[in-house]
Amino acid sequence: MFKGSTYKRCKCTEPKLDAAGQPIFTVNGDPATREMGSDCPNLKKKDHGSWYYYVNLSEFPGTGNRRPRKGGFLTSKAAAKAAQKLWDEASDGIDIESKETARQFLLRWHETRVDLKESTRDDHHDFIHRLYIPAFGDVPMRDLRTKHIQAMFKEIWAFNQVKEANRVAAVLAKAEADEAHLAWKQAPKPRPQRLRERWTAARAALKEAYAKPRQDTGPGRQEKFLQALSGAMAFAVREKLITENWCDAVVIPKYEKPDPLVWTPERVARWRETGEIPGPVMVWTPELTGEFLDLAVEHSMYVMWHWMTFRGPRRGEATGLPWTEVDLDQGYANLVETLAVRSSYETYAETPKSRASRRTVTFDSITLTLLAAWREVQKGQRERWELKRAQWKANNPDKPQKYGPFINSGKVFTMEDGRPWNPKHVSQTFDRFLERHDLPPIRLHDLRHCAASLSLIAGLSMKAIQLLLGHASFSLTADTYTSLMPQFDKANADATVAVVPRTQAQASTTPGGGQAQPEAPPEPEATPDPAPRLVLISSSSDAEGQEIAA
Repeated sequence: MFKGSTYKRCKCTEPKLDAAGQPIFTVNGDPATREMGSDCPNLKKKDHGSWYYYVNLSEFPGTGNRRPRKGGFLTSKAAAKAAQKLWDEASDGIDIESKETARQFLLRWHETRVDLKESTRDDHHDFIHRLYIPAFGDVPMRDLRTKHIQAMFKEIWAFNQVKEANRVAAVLAKAEADEAHLAWKQAPKPRPQRLRERWTAARAALKEAYAKPRQDTGPGRQEKFLQALSGAMAFAVREKLITENWCDAVVIPKYEKPDPLVWTPERVARWRETGEIPGPVMVWTPELTGEFLDLAVEHSMYVMWHWMTFRGPRRGEATGLPWTEVDLDQGYANLVETLAVRSSYETYAETPKSRASRRTVTFDSITLTLLAAWREVQKGQRERWELKRAQWKANNPDKPQKYGPFINSGKVFTMEDGRPWNPKHVSQTFDRFLERHDLPPIRLHDLRHCAASLSLIAGLSMKAIQLLLGHASFSLTADTYTSLMPQFDKANADATVAVVPRTQAQASTTPGGGQAQPEAPPEPEATPDPAPRLVLISSSSDAEGQEIAA
């Protein structure tokens, strides 16, 4: 049975009197006062005072004899409605007397999520400390509402506008620095000091502009923020801290996963002219892929990049692959471990992101040959490293050891000292390589899309490509790669026209009455080059090294 009542009171005061009816004074000599509360004669006026409620919770276990009170309501009906809501929440087991703040709850929730992968826990830790706590960490969980979360996203949108202004300022600063440098360089000697000063000032301004945040927090990232917080709110609902998940009503920009776009000759020409990249996810044509591989054949990461190009492992799957999961005789690898990287650049091993990602991938024949040669290269690297270490110790007995011990990581792709490549370093090296050779830019991850597109051209089914890439669902693969390559669109268009029966003369007639000229016979396909050379080099640069036949 509901136990509560409403009453009206105000903040009006009156002099405090003693037992004899005389005024009481404070130590400062001022008259002491007290609130009149419900005794104020003006409470009969409609606009005077406010309505309060109190609820007796003695019926509920663990609540004792508490009677929560709250005021500020304009009408008795509004106060009664709030009291009923409080009673109903208590009836449902909600801890209506909880004083836990959002900060305290989120930190406690994060500690309990031992079921998450380490990379996901790291992301949640970042979201909590960088976003959630500054936005509404001091708000009690009982008072948290959708408006607090929505306000956080409004701040993100406002900061995006600041970043946009920073990007524009950086572009202008870069143009000024380039112009100032060109003016100084082209000036006859002795060059005027003012040109040098202009160039120096422009470089300083450019450095300052580049130091400001310019990367947008896009819809995809915002969706991750909301999903993580929604998981925490769902936990709070189950704990009876709140009545509903306040994230459900939050509105953020709609995220649409970008489709891969192909670097067609027209897009490449436009990019070389303006520097504009058509989309966030780009894929090379087979011709561009071949150009990349030809240029990278002497790079220390070539074997890894070759495998990623044709068989599509993820970056962490490639860098984390151990030799124990590679069978060179049968020609396959078991992808059961991945290498992840924290924001501090520290790496750690974890299992693949999903059950579908734990898979077996067959090597193509060239990659298999390259891997066999690469294994011999690694053995030679270890011998040379240990020899350098011994020689340094013998020649420099009084100096600290320059070469650390060889790290027997057991990984397939390693540096000279045996440590596996840092996944982030692999991406950065890939980006620099493309820029140095003026290749249309793609992300390292987009090599997976290249593998999918090449597989489509080779005639593999969508199901086979799904298994190759380790996608969790067939629809993800089909939605991503349908009509990826222009060759398929052309074939589909021709197939549609072929449905309608036409005479040869009619079909070949061009507008204006002329006859269409027959197409020139296709040139014979170039025979594939023999297996590329594998060159042993001592670092990630393109330095010359010892050549090993693959």
